[in-house]
Amino acid sequence: MKYSLDRYALPPEAAHADIADLLDTLKLKEIADNVYEGPSYDYVGPRVFGGQVLAQALMAAANTLTIDKPCHSLHGYFLRGGDIRLPIVYQVRRLRDGRSLSAREVIAVQYVPTTDKDGKDTTSEQVIFSMIASFSPMEGGLDYQESMPEYPPPTSVKTEQELKTQYLHKIPEPLRARYMRPRHVEIRPIMPRDPVAPEPQRPRQASWVRVNDIGEQPVAIHQALLAFVSDYYLAGTGLMSHGLSFMTRGLQMASIDHSMHFHRPFDITEYLLYDMWSDTTSHAKGLNHGQFWQDGKLIASAQQEGLMRLHDDPSIFTNS
Repeated sequence: MKYSLDRYALPPEAAHADIADLLDTLKLKEIADNVYEGPSYDYVGPRVFGGQVLAQALMAAANTLTIDKPCHSLHGYFLRGGDIRLPIVYQVRRLRDGRSLSAREVIAVQYVPTTDKDGKDTTSEQVIFSMIASFSPMEGGLDYQESMPEYPPPTSVKTEQELKTQYLHKIPEPLRARYMRPRHVEIRPIMPRDPVAPEPQRPRQASWVRVNDIGEQPVAIHQALLAFVSDYYLAGTGLMSHGLSFMTRGLQMASIDHSMHFHRPFDITEYLLYDMWSDTTSHAKGLNHGQFWQDGKLIASAQQEGLMRLHDDPSIFTNS
């Protein structure tokens, strides 16, 4: 299916930069058969946000479907950090189109400017991400789930932006503007912790999340935006037992792989509970799990392994 967001008009109250940028992220340009180009945005710094790549790769795969089917699972590997100054090209391979299941392989590449041995300007193709996604209609059948975890409702907890102001005095002056920059997604952490000097604690956290005012959109857009959201906070869950955060000096972190399963229909514009936990960290890696709930229903699951290295060099300072 060719998904064009131009035919899904934004409501007047949504015509602001944050939502426009977020939806522009999902507007892929078809540059050849089964090949799409997506823009890069500065969501977390000079490296492309993993959630952006997940969302765009899912849209690229969905664009090649001849019958509109929702994604039911995706499995991706982050192979290199992407450069936000460059667009990303998504090469889609049609692996299967059966009566119900369709499978796609997506390779994401960037063409990095360089010079050859003769000093001439050229480009080097760098693969930054690979994914296989499977699509299938929601056809009913056997149905079971555990009970939704009990947490305070979203209206009773502060937004991430409100919480940031409480710690602004701890943030180095050169980083304050970036630290205070609003997200494109509304996030309400239920168990917030000090981002600068966190205490070791059980590696479990939860947030209420939603993307407001996106207008009428197809299922593919809702799923792509949920994939985008799923990369927030998940990798940091593994840091909690060690009393570390993304702002810890000398910490090197990167997502290695990311998988999602979509279980039931949902609406990204309504609050979803994102419940996350980590059951192990070892050999410079942490394994993190997440579940999305809405109206008492388990609608999606996520799992991510992240690289976690703590360097002795105090000059290293990461902020995401």
